Amino acid sequence: MRNPFDMSEIDNALEEQQLQPQVDIHAYQTYDGNRSLLQDENRRPDDLKNRFIGAIDQGTTSSRFIIFDCTGVPVAKYQVEFHQIHELPGWHEQDPLEMVDSVFTCIEEAMNTFLALGHSASDIEAIGITSQRETTLCWDWETGEPLHNAIAWPDTRTKNLVRELKERPGAEDLVKLCGLPLSTYPSSVTLVWMLENLPEVKKAYDEGRLAFGTVDTWLLYNLNGGPESNLLVTDVSNASRTMFMNLETLDYDDRLLNFFGIDRNKIRLPKIIPSSDRDGFGCVHSGPLDGVPITSCMGDQSSALVGHCAFTPGMAKNTYGTGCFLLYNVGDKPVVSNHGLLATVGFQMGKERKPVYALEGSVAVAGSGVSFLMNNLGFFRDSRKVSDLAGSVPDSGGCVFVTAFSGLFAPYWIDDARGTIFGITQHTQRGHIARATMEAACYQTKAILDAMEKDSGHKLADLAVDGGMSNSDICMQTQADLIQMPVQRPSMHETTALGAAIAAGFAIDIWKDYSELKEMDRANRTTFTPHISEAQSARLYKRWTKAVDMARGWMNPVDGE
Repeated sequence: MRNPFDMSEIDNALEEQQLQPQVDIHAYQTYDGNRSLLQDENRRPDDLKNRFIGAIDQGTTSSRFIIFDCTGVPVAKYQVEFHQIHELPGWHEQDPLEMVDSVFTCIEEAMNTFLALGHSASDIEAIGITSQRETTLCWDWETGEPLHNAIAWPDTRTKNLVRELKERPGAEDLVKLCGLPLSTYPSSVTLVWMLENLPEVKKAYDEGRLAFGTVDTWLLYNLNGGPESNLLVTDVSNASRTMFMNLETLDYDDRLLNFFGIDRNKIRLPKIIPSSDRDGFGCVHSGPLDGVPITSCMGDQSSALVGHCAFTPGMAKNTYGTGCFLLYNVGDKPVVSNHGLLATVGFQMGKERKPVYALEGSVAVAGSGVSFLMNNLGFFRDSRKVSDLAGSVPDSGGCVFVTAFSGLFAPYWIDDARGTIFGITQHTQRGHIARATMEAACYQTKAILDAMEKDSGHKLADLAVDGGMSNSDICMQTQADLIQMPVQRPSMHETTALGAAIAAGFAIDIWKDYSELKEMDRANRTTFTPHISEAQSARLYKRWTKAVDMARGWMNPVDGE
């Protein structure tokens, strides 16, 4: 499935290069059990245009590998989509082996381009990883074989289990420890479902062979050679999405594990380390980058926060991808929300630095709403044409689309809502539906920003954006109108991957202070300013709120069910 509004495709001329990678095996030396790059004697540390970092960006629908120079400019990249498995309504799975293969394919093809441009493998000093977060994997620790498909973060099969867990003693205290409410979202609930419903997973657990991890752990495990190295590691940003990690201690908390019935003596949990680390993530074990150190790892939304250089408390970004994710930097102490948001770890740039925490608002459906129009309703096969269709009408014609395909996430947390379109008349056209679909993500972003203002006591000055759907001018102008503040869109759209590269560079001292990055990806930004009045914006938002209230309860049993 194509990631909607992902218009930053690979340069066609570079894509056509089919040269085989030529690895200079003399460019590496053994050091502390890992391999690290020998620095070229002629490479000046301040010559950032000629220093390179690779970034693996493994998203919900595709994988990509991008090579950046150290000014933040991508010089080579490759992207591969992988299959999404939907066996039953609400189920969303992915093939773990296809996921890994797609990453290796992207590395090889991007390296073909990089070498064709006259560079060598030894020019890449380190690699960073960023990936989809709560997606849950279980595999056999002894063989490295997956025990089931990965269960992806949008999957809602655990909705009944969530209701049961909410009735357990101590359920109301969980958010104070880990920052997350009970929902179908976190990996912990998915793991409990797997243990209760998949005999092969339960058997491995009972025999002490079960390895658990999110996508980052699975990729790192395989990049390092699988069972040959048995590296099992994650970073603080990904671990904070499991509901197993204490936000204060940054380590697993027995109170959390016990609540979910997880015996840490029966399961291999990944070691939690900072997002930027010179040694902890190992190195690539094979392929054209064999031996290159992996020096950063972050969840994709945290990585986008770093990619926007939102290092100062009060800065925020919103990523419009498959879902929509708004992160707000709250500094070095966690803030537990009272208004329906998630408390999470943003990033930690090394052991010597304090972690940076964030408030997060998660919207389940953003670009996937556009996919729905294309795949289910036949609205073209190109997301750009859907945006053009939305631009063919001056507004949504009174239509409001509550895209609650699997309930509503922050700040509502309404499990029993379902997708509903209000305001249809005989004059409604496809353009109105297309526009209402995009507006849905903008309305929910407005709701999240209002909640963040209440939790933090501060109002944002502007909003930095990225992700495929942010490429739509109509969508971003609508967003600026609804939130009544400027929306800033960078000209280089690979912000998530850039964050992984920045974190990898910090680990090897390419940058030592955040101030060195103040100009990163700042040139040629597009700014969208509000074009309607506050009163008009308030009227539109009031209509959206009414629609949300009317969408509640669709999953409640009715007579005869």
